[in-house]
Amino acid sequence: MAHERNVGGLTCSEVLSHLSDYLDGEVEPATRLNIENHLRGCDVCERFGGHFSAAVATLRRNLGSAEELESEADARLWQSVNAALDE
Repeated sequence: MAHERNVGGLTCSEVLSHLSDYLDGEVEPATRLNIENHLRGCDVCERFGGHFSAAVATLRRNLGSAEELESEADARLWQSVNAALDE
């Protein structure tokens, strides 16, 4: 990263690598605290994180949950397998 900062015990790259898990609530409490401290002190990551979070929320709203997508994909896969077996 061109303007790598170390804020709240994490670098911008480290925050970026944890951002998706952070939004999903899948990081350890200490890591969550470090990310939040970094975001409070780094305007670049705060701005990017806000845009990323909004994009993820929009995708979830428009595409449905991951479980629904997996279920639909499984159904299509099994349909294709069964069709191939019937040939």
